[in-house]
Amino acid sequence: MTAYHELERRFARLAALGDAIGILGWDCQTMMPDGAAEARAAATATLAGLSHDLLTAPVVADLLDEAEAGTAGLEPWQRANLHEMRRDWSHATAVPADLVEASSRASSAAEMVWRTARAASDFAALKPALAEVLACQREIGQAKAAALGCSPYEALLDQYEPGARTAAIDPLFDDLADFLPGFLGRVLERQAMLPAPEPLAGPFPVEAQRALGERLMRRIGFDFNRGRLDVSLHPFCGGATNDVRLTTRYDEGDFTRALMGVLHETGHALYEQGRPAAWLAQPVGAARGMAVHESQSLIVEMQAARSRAFLDYLAPVVRAAFGGSGPAWEAGNLHRLYTRVEPGFIRVDADEVTYPAHVILRYRLEKAMIAGDLTLEDLPGAWAEGMRALLGIVPPDDRRGCLQDIHWPSGGWGYFPTYTLGAAIAAQLFDAASRAEPDLRPRLAQGDFAPLAGWLRTNIHGKGSLLSTSDLLREATGRPLDPALYRRHLERRYLERDAHA
Repeated sequence: MTAYHELERRFARLAALGDAIGILGWDCQTMMPDGAAEARAAATATLAGLSHDLLTAPVVADLLDEAEAGTAGLEPWQRANLHEMRRDWSHATAVPADLVEASSRASSAAEMVWRTARAASDFAALKPALAEVLACQREIGQAKAAALGCSPYEALLDQYEPGARTAAIDPLFDDLADFLPGFLGRVLERQAMLPAPEPLAGPFPVEAQRALGERLMRRIGFDFNRGRLDVSLHPFCGGATNDVRLTTRYDEGDFTRALMGVLHETGHALYEQGRPAAWLAQPVGAARGMAVHESQSLIVEMQAARSRAFLDYLAPVVRAAFGGSGPAWEAGNLHRLYTRVEPGFIRVDADEVTYPAHVILRYRLEKAMIAGDLTLEDLPGAWAEGMRALLGIVPPDDRRGCLQDIHWPSGGWGYFPTYTLGAAIAAQLFDAASRAEPDLRPRLAQGDFAPLAGWLRTNIHGKGSLLSTSDLLREATGRPLDPALYRRHLERRYLERDAHA
């Protein structure tokens, strides 16, 4: 117990350092003056170095061994906490410091090249810098694979989704890849038979958009005593423990994207605000991986906020917020706007039906590149062929193809599959919540998220990292991840046009 409690003390210090880094990162993207960039980078790097030193100190290995030898006296949450401590330590100690530094330098350099290469649609300009990043990621994957007992790609994936393995992801994604092309064709045929959505006439003042977003955040359950909404170039949810910072960006010509962006990030924020209070400073109190985190944003944005039930509530609210009138502002038109399907080249602009294809493509490509089965020289061609097979379109240039995402240049290999895993988990959780709370959908039509938020707080948020992702899903829904429920959701919303879908 003495060893375990010493580990708790050390990991509480790590959590405090992480909170400081989180607030510095939020400030960097929202309020920091440009002239502070160099000093801020140095401060953040110093804190990150202190965290790494604290986690990898030789005494930690001894404490872990001693604590694991005496687990009989630990409570279940403490045993789970010890498991998460070991996992964090294994990731941190598997990679030599010089490789960590080399990877950081390569990613920083590639990010800068990517910004200009993407604008110029010049993949050849990025290729040398990206090759350095890929080489580092392969080496990191190999080092962590030896420590974790998995493949190099799975070791990279494990950084974002603990315990995820390709043996489970491959059949799920293959199933979706077989389903999506034919389903997309049927959706487009049905959509062509319906009235086209009418555009909403602006302008939409930023202050009115902000007030609307904050009003809906409160309806969903966001606690402004422990968080805030700001503006950034790229929307995100971050901050620190009990200080959740989320951001959006506004367009006075179109309020719909910013609004759904706010609701998406609020789903993430509810998860962070709902983590178990007694464990917040410990690894077991952290959110259970990025797939579950993404499920929380998508269950709010996609499952609930784009449903016809909620849009029946939202229509008069937005009419009043912006002084709108006429058929374009009716719930039916909002539903058509928010469920419009159209294959496109850009992942971040993709609709709910086509988005999984973008993720499946990237997953297959990055897995092949880490394994050495796909070269960077062949990446643009493989990307084009994958888009043709999955969505029936071919990008006209690399800017709208393999250059569009920052993930690979910035070193985020293994992250992409969590997006679609999260979407499938969201569909399964919403199905279970709807069965457990029969008035969930009718209450959404009143703008009341209490049944959904309460169920999530009990079954997901309050569990932290007590359970693995698979066990968490089984406990909450009674079954392992089932892609059939995701397909059922898509079919119901886009083919049946159920009034509450």
